[in-house]
Amino acid sequence: MGGAWRGVRDLFRRAGIGTAELEARLLAEAAFRVDRLELVNRERELARPEQLKALEALAERRLRGEPVERILGEKDFWGLSFRLNEATLVPRPETEMLVERGLEEIGGLDAPRILDLGTGTGCIPIALLSEFSDMRAVAVDLSEEALVAARDNARRHGVDRRIEFRRGSWFDPVASGERFELITSNPPYVESGTIATLMREVRDHDPLLALDGGPDGLAAYRAIAAEAPLFLGPEGVLLLEIGAGQAQAVSDILVGAGLFDVTVERDLAGHERMLVARRG
Repeated sequence: MGGAWRGVRDLFRRAGIGTAELEARLLAEAAFRVDRLELVNRERELARPEQLKALEALAERRLRGEPVERILGEKDFWGLSFRLNEATLVPRPETEMLVERGLEEIGGLDAPRILDLGTGTGCIPIALLSEFSDMRAVAVDLSEEALVAARDNARRHGVDRRIEFRRGSWFDPVASGERFELITSNPPYVESGTIATLMREVRDHDPLLALDGGPDGLAAYRAIAAEAPLFLGPEGVLLLEIGAGQAQAVSDILVGAGLFDVTVERDLAGHERMLVARRG
């Protein structure tokens, strides 16, 4: 088995895949139906022909540009495994900033309510709910297929009784009298005209609905900012993930909508990644 997965690793290295060894191991575990420890312990064991055929098929998909997370159908986020489908983005490590900051903002409140817009896999609200048993959430997405994945993930992590999934555009499925201590969103923020220039792993495999932010990449922020003050509680907080170079423009949109104390947070790579805003 060891020789088989190392052969895939070498193929990936020649193809310029930066995490060749990790990805080859993950695909081998899936193809051979073993966990990481088994793969190590059975290093000298010969893989069966059907196992080699399965590994070859997975490796070919990766070499054609399909991300390993798409091939495996799941991705870890906040220490939890989230299942994917064609309508969901692959959760990314930088989005954990919203979870971390959200916990700081509302972790000490009694029975806080959170709203996640454009929920995709449900990774943000499910991660938050996993930390506090008295928290409740509403998660909105325009795609019913994405909501199928999100509901499944909520059940897998035992929080399905504390989260309500609603289909619609941004605040449309939220009742006018509802208020939330925290609103989160990782909205589409790629300029329409630049989508064709994205890495093929993103361009060809992430859903367009979750990428396309309109001509200037800011359409979703305008829609969210316009109504967020109506749904935030008295001391409510809005957390938004942003793209490169968007901090000032989105800050201006939020201030113009009547939100206060707008601040920018950087990710571990030093990039402006998240905006924090409060209801006045």
